[in-house]
Amino acid sequence: MEPTAGIPSLTASTAEIPEIVQHYRQAALNAIEAGFDGIEIHGAHGYLIDQFLKDGINDRTDAYGGPISNRCRFLYEIIHSVASAIGPDRVGIRISPAIDHLDAYDSNPLALGLAAIDRLNMIQRELGQHLAYLHVTQPRYTAYGQTESGQHGNEDEEGRMMRAWRGKYDGTFICSGGYTRELGLEAVESGDADLVSFGRLFISNPDLVDRFKVDSALNRYIRATFYTQDPVVGFTDYPFMGQTRSKL
Repeated sequence: MEPTAGIPSLTASTAEIPEIVQHYRQAALNAIEAGFDGIEIHGAHGYLIDQFLKDGINDRTDAYGGPISNRCRFLYEIIHSVASAIGPDRVGIRISPAIDHLDAYDSNPLALGLAAIDRLNMIQRELGQHLAYLHVTQPRYTAYGQTESGQHGNEDEEGRMMRAWRGKYDGTFICSGGYTRELGLEAVESGDADLVSFGRLFISNPDLVDRFKVDSALNRYIRATFYTQDPVVGFTDYPFMGQTRSKL
């Protein structure tokens, strides 16, 4: 891959946006043709869609910038186009209104999340079918004593936002972000979420589901190895239950 450090980002022109939407649509069609059951559109964590959603980044003055309704337009057009192409039930969407990862900050994450969810509900009504799910990352980045950056507010504020978004969305709601086994069970049992997603813990615990079933101790992950190219270190050297690294 060519190095990209030092290359300034460019603002997409209004005329270019329909082509970008078409790229998402074609990518989804390609995935289905390749045999995938469905796709998740990543509208979170500072990536492209999130850059349109957040007022801390989006300084556009056209129909895609300014008020929340405009900033949600890009999300709406992509989800509607992709869902129309492969079916709403094959499309999941991930958003992170309260996450400031990669400097993707919004001054009113609660309102932003509600507005984005309103667009998703609108798509479901227009297409007459539910999307596969809405996946929301909450700001908590701490689990099992391993803390990440990017918190927004306190736990009470975070909980209120997640419950508000869950109550607004008409469909399957997945939450993620620093959940432990206990917090995940609590979220589902309380109705705050239908499902809980785990990412970092799965990297360091290939048998995470089995460990959760018996409430086993977990391997600590090593973030420094997440994005390296070593074929073993941080990839296949995390032990299963009953194993040690020296036996792998």
